[in-house]
Amino acid sequence: MPMTAHRLAELLGALSLATDGANGMPPETALRTAIVATAIGRASGLGGEALREVYLTALLRFLGCTAYAHETATRWGAGDDLAMMRAFMRADAASGIDVVRRAAQALGGEVAFGQRAAALARLSTDVRPADALALAHCGLATTLAARLGVGEGVVRALAEVFERYDGRGSPNRLAGEAISPTARLVVVAFRVVTYHALEGREAAVEAVRERRGTELDPQFAGAFLKAAGEVMDVIEGDARWEAFLEAEPRPLGWIQVDELPRIAEAFADYVDLKSPFTLGHSRGVAALAGQVGEEMGLDAQERAKLQVAALLHDLGRVAVPNGIWDKPGPLSAMERERADTHAWHTARILGRSPLFTAIAAVAAGGHERADGTGYPRAIPGSLLPVTTRILAACDVFHALGEDRPHRAAHGREAAVAVLLDEVRAGRLEARVVEAVLAVGGGRRGEGRAARGGPDELSAREVEVLCVLARGLSNKEIGARLGISAKTVQHHVAHIYEKTGVRTRAAAAIYAVDRGLLGP
Repeated sequence: MPMTAHRLAELLGALSLATDGANGMPPETALRTAIVATAIGRASGLGGEALREVYLTALLRFLGCTAYAHETATRWGAGDDLAMMRAFMRADAASGIDVVRRAAQALGGEVAFGQRAAALARLSTDVRPADALALAHCGLATTLAARLGVGEGVVRALAEVFERYDGRGSPNRLAGEAISPTARLVVVAFRVVTYHALEGREAAVEAVRERRGTELDPQFAGAFLKAAGEVMDVIEGDARWEAFLEAEPRPLGWIQVDELPRIAEAFADYVDLKSPFTLGHSRGVAALAGQVGEEMGLDAQERAKLQVAALLHDLGRVAVPNGIWDKPGPLSAMERERADTHAWHTARILGRSPLFTAIAAVAAGGHERADGTGYPRAIPGSLLPVTTRILAACDVFHALGEDRPHRAAHGREAAVAVLLDEVRAGRLEARVVEAVLAVGGGRRGEGRAARGGPDELSAREVEVLCVLARGLSNKEIGARLGISAKTVQHHVAHIYEKTGVRTRAAAAIYAVDRGLLGP
């Protein structure tokens, strides 16, 4: 295969490490799921395109999990969406008692009693919380999978991975043969891998036995049980990356090099959706970095690498709880330390595959500083490539123009002043900042609402959409815009009807795709 193409499984396999972190699961959970699902598929007589759909669906099983991270953290997780997702992994979603029991175990003694009690009270009184989670998750997963170009069969299956064989799943109560074979098989693999990761081999086998014929398709569950020992040996081995690549059904899937930005942008949106405060951030930084690179004379190839690195520079954010990212006050020393680990996670994710070698150091170095005070490695500017120094300045400038939980967005003049202060302090390079200010003058806010929007959205509906995307409730939107919560409810209903979206996460992606969000 010519060097103008990349192996799709290798790209998605590396990036799937981000989806593991977003669920608080061990690294390579998605890879294990693909290995197990493909083994079950082969044991069940699948081959060709059907087996390839199984492989890709299993690999992307967690692709929608950032869609409800904000709500999971604020409503049920006392700020820790990752702990709550781990709890939900093992819970019987059709049993409210089991869901609350698992959640109580996950919150444990580290959460203050009042916070813990309030979170569990909300979870126990919410009507089928799994429905809201599944609807948001599946909506994002199918949207991103379609953009990744993995095929209609995979997209359909990702819409059904919360369904159950007995019809008690979410969000559409599908049962039996109404669920695609791919989804039914992947649900078995998911159950195996999550229990194996959290409770061990025997618990995984027992979970499949217990849920066979209820949650799990009896045929595919039986196929796993017959080969359980052999399959477990593979996922417990040291060569999981190699086993994952070897498991890919032939012929192998390839994409052209010039398609990499499309893949990177999908994962950038996946990451940015985790917090309402970062919607569109990675896209905005990448666009600005490309302009700055051109201003500074970088050739087209280097600019392309820089923009992909900018799209992926915050991949590791998903491995840090929302309670830290969305905290309205200053972070404690421990919280700051954990937040800073996201750059290390980015390096680890991109370092998994040689295909990302050219951009991994740039992406992970976006928080380094010229005076050596940055993170994760405190590398001085003299040792950083110019692309990393450009990314650092663009990231700072773009973030200054965005709202954060602890401050409002800076205006143009205030942002420029902060950037120049960083230069004087020796943290950002002067010539890079000069280029940023030369091309970064046309910063936009969420002000295009005055002109209305796509799909016949009125000016007011665009305004509501932009605030809705930021995770506010109807009451909070009303208070910000000076209208009643009931009026907001009517606007939201019209927005959903006109745009075809069904969740806050889908509305956020819609707004980002159409450039409705600032800065």
